[in-house]
Amino acid sequence: MGPSPAALWPEIAPQWILNLPEWLEKLCFDIYKCFIFDNRYQMFVTGLGHTLLLTALALMMGVVLGVVVALVRAIWDKNGSEMQGPAKHVLRVVNAVCKVYLTVIRGTPVVVQLLIWYFVVFSSSRNGVMIAAFAFGINSGAYVAEIIRSGIMAVDPGQMEAGRSLGFGYVATMRHIILPQAFKAVLPALANEFIVLLKETAVAGYVSVADLTYAGNIVGGNAYDYLLPLLLTALIYLAMVMFFTHLVGKLERRLRSSER
Repeated sequence: MGPSPAALWPEIAPQWILNLPEWLEKLCFDIYKCFIFDNRYQMFVTGLGHTLLLTALALMMGVVLGVVVALVRAIWDKNGSEMQGPAKHVLRVVNAVCKVYLTVIRGTPVVVQLLIWYFVVFSSSRNGVMIAAFAFGINSGAYVAEIIRSGIMAVDPGQMEAGRSLGFGYVATMRHIILPQAFKAVLPALANEFIVLLKETAVAGYVSVADLTYAGNIVGGNAYDYLLPLLLTALIYLAMVMFFTHLVGKLERRLRSSER
C-alpha cells in the first residue's frame, strides 16, 4: 500500500490551487484522487477500449446470425405452404428452432443470459471479453433477425417474380434483388441497434470484464468517491451515443435523398 492521495496532495498541488476557495480546491483534489492518483485514468482508457471491442464483435456476430435467422423465417413465411417433399419438413424444423431462439432470447434479460454463458456454459473458461462478446452477439442476433425479416417481408413480392422472369434462381434473386432492398430499408434500424448494443455492454462487469462501467465502479471504490468516476462514465457513454446518433441521422438523410 502506497501513500494516500490526501497525504501527497500538499506536496504535488501548485500553490495557486491551495489558495483557491475551499469548494474549488476540494473539486481539484477530487479530480486528482479519482483520475490522476495512481494513473487511475488508464482504467477508463482500457475500459473504453473493451466496451468498443465488445460492441464491434457482438454486432458482427449479431448481423451474421440475424441474417441467417431472418432468411429462414422469411422463406418459411413466404414459401413454406407451397414447398413439397423433405425440404419442407427440414425448413419447418429449422424455422421452429429459430422461433424458439427468438422467443427465449428476446424474452429474458441480457444480464441473465450473460451470467448463464459465463458461469454455466463456459464455466471452464475465464476469457470474459470473448464470452461477453459471444453472449451479446447471441442476444443482438435475435433483434437483428426481426429487423431484417421485416425488411425482407416489406419488399414487393413482384420483385421476386421479376427476378425469376429474368432467369435468376431463387438464391440469386434473394442475393441480388431482395436483400439489397431489404438492407437499404432497415439500415437505420440496424444502426440504432448498434447504439442500443453499445449501452447494453455496460453490464459486462458482472463477469469481471473491465469495461467502461466497471472502470467507473472500481475507481469510485478505490477513491471512496463515486460521483466523479460515474459521472465521467455517463458522459463518455453520452458522447458516444450522440456521435453515433449523428452518424445515423446523416445516413438516414442520405438514404432519403437517394430515393428522390
